[in-house]
Amino acid sequence: MTATPLLLAALLAVPHFDTEIVPVLTKAGCNAGACHGAAAGRGGFHLSLFGGDPAADHEAIVHALEGRRIDLARPAESLLLRKPTGQLKHGGRVVLDADGAGAKRLTEWLAAGAPRGAIRRLTHFAATASASVVDRDDAEVGLRAVARFEGGPEVDVTAWTVFTAADPTAVSVLDKAGVTAVVHRRGQHDLVARFLDRVEPVRVTRPLGDKPVDLAGEPRTNLIDEEILDTLAGLRLPVSPQADDAAFLRRLRLDLTGTLPTPDEVAAYPNDKSEKKRAALVDRLLASDDFADYWTLKFSRLLRVRSLPSEKQGVAAYTRWLRESLRGNLPMDRWAKELLTATGDSHAVGPANFARMTNDARAQAELVSRVFLGARMQCANCHNHPLDRWTQDDYHGLAAVFARLERGRVVQVGARGAVTNLRTGDPAVPRLPGTRDLGEGDSLGAFAEWVTAKDNPHFARAQVNRLWRALFGRGLVEPVDDLRATNPATHPRLLDRLADDFVRHGYDLRRTLRLIALSRAYGRSETAVAGNEADDRYYARAYRRPLEPEVLADAIVAVTGVPEVYAGTPPGTRAVTLYDPLTPAPSLDVLGRCSRGGACEENPAAGGLPARLHLLNGPLLNAKIAATDGRLAGMIAAGKADRDVVAEFYVRGFGRRPSEKELAAWLGRIAQAGPDGRRACLEDFLWGLLSSRDFATNH
Repeated sequence: MTATPLLLAALLAVPHFDTEIVPVLTKAGCNAGACHGAAAGRGGFHLSLFGGDPAADHEAIVHALEGRRIDLARPAESLLLRKPTGQLKHGGRVVLDADGAGAKRLTEWLAAGAPRGAIRRLTHFAATASASVVDRDDAEVGLRAVARFEGGPEVDVTAWTVFTAADPTAVSVLDKAGVTAVVHRRGQHDLVARFLDRVEPVRVTRPLGDKPVDLAGEPRTNLIDEEILDTLAGLRLPVSPQADDAAFLRRLRLDLTGTLPTPDEVAAYPNDKSEKKRAALVDRLLASDDFADYWTLKFSRLLRVRSLPSEKQGVAAYTRWLRESLRGNLPMDRWAKELLTATGDSHAVGPANFARMTNDARAQAELVSRVFLGARMQCANCHNHPLDRWTQDDYHGLAAVFARLERGRVVQVGARGAVTNLRTGDPAVPRLPGTRDLGEGDSLGAFAEWVTAKDNPHFARAQVNRLWRALFGRGLVEPVDDLRATNPATHPRLLDRLADDFVRHGYDLRRTLRLIALSRAYGRSETAVAGNEADDRYYARAYRRPLEPEVLADAIVAVTGVPEVYAGTPPGTRAVTLYDPLTPAPSLDVLGRCSRGGACEENPAAGGLPARLHLLNGPLLNAKIAATDGRLAGMIAAGKADRDVVAEFYVRGFGRRPSEKELAAWLGRIAQAGPDGRRACLEDFLWGLLSSRDFATNH
């Protein structure tokens, strides 16, 4: 029998469960993690988080408990309606207005027999603000969301989209007659728009300055300065001047090599009148052994390198390979492929140890996603990621890629091995996350090729974001292993352009570091100017950063001239070359050395109060300052004048000579102490220098 137009209209009027009922539940918060979307549900009623599994939700609502949650004969009496509208008491609050659009849609669906309906695929979702820039506090901005389903027109879904402010104290969302964002204070403010399984960012900016700034005269050295200056102009932030030679030399030395400049460098660099002196310095440091030593430490942290019980040979082979790859400037796509696919005797094949730094396939999948995709995929273990594209199938499918790896001394791909997909209860199928399942064959090789493919945006963005953080102290996206649409970069176009440049130039780590180091943005002074005092992420000025524990320990040795002795290592061993965090080094531990039990790249300088007390009162400083074979004792024994002693330690510690005011102040204090108190006063002077903020930070 052919359906009449009236019948067709009636069928089309029935709300569709997946795309119209689930959004009602999401908007009301019923399937949020704090309610029935929790892993164990709530009150015996379990919904998938944010409607990620509509088939399971339909089953739980319509058929579970013999269908007691709905009443098709009397829709208004259904528990599904009475509880969220407050007609029956339950563990939650009233989340639906009994006369509102959500309750009406649920009633219509129940009256039609609570069907699920045919599968409708969401093909497009976008959220926008009526204005991207506002000029006053408490300004209101309209929010709108549209969606398109396969084969259908674009529809307005604003009423069923959940808008959430990343910082509710900066932006509040009003959902009455339309959805409005109220911007309460200055800055870039991000909101997340959620509809079905899609999340999209919406950014609204309240400029940090009241008046426009003219940055047209600021030099634009490269693509970095183009993007930074455009953003600063939009935010109305003036820029600080370029750092002087001494500050730039010390900053760059610490960032690229983890070492302080030598007195010879401090004396010679300001006298170099070449226009390309900064470029020459960058190139020299990038080619140095100190660069390879220091960045081996950085990659060791990133990859969680550590020795295994009763086994030191593996970590030695691993870090030797890392250092050699840096010395030879191994392209980072090849670096990644070798780490992902290496097998063999881990005591001889360095990158084979990558598989041994985790205990099982799931842990390796989580490390791989952080390192190579810049993604925190572990959230998709129990449910689809609530703020990203990753699904449970992606998570368990990635783990399945590594399921057959045998992680003994000899790393090899075994004949069998599987992980269970917690969503289905079946063995997971190896999968390229967010892309497709893998067939039979070399899933490790296929994954490595996909990760580093030129059209895969994840790898390049993750790596350049880390390199940016290494030189500026914060990533364009923070945290650096949480790149997702709902955690946008401070400078999105800059991140994209850097990643594109990285790929086009062969994944060359040194090129990207050079590009950053030679930008005007990197070269700015830390000193604020009127109007940019509050800037902490837009690069109108440089930011002060604490020295990492190993770098600080080496800097103290370099200034005092007294080496630190680490167990089992030859005299003169630098702390930055102790790549194995299990190497005994109590002074480094108290300064905050990371044990590599978890992620270290975010917090390599977190000694906190113990570190501060150790510096103030512990032997790390005091013993070296008072050492009879130290630099201070040697200068006193050699009869050096007070002004020479003060100048020497300023040059070694701060990378500059003292100002006339500083020199006069110290000379006055030393003179006041008299001959009998001179040594003690000089020791106090050196202690003050090494305990100072200027010494313990890069700025």
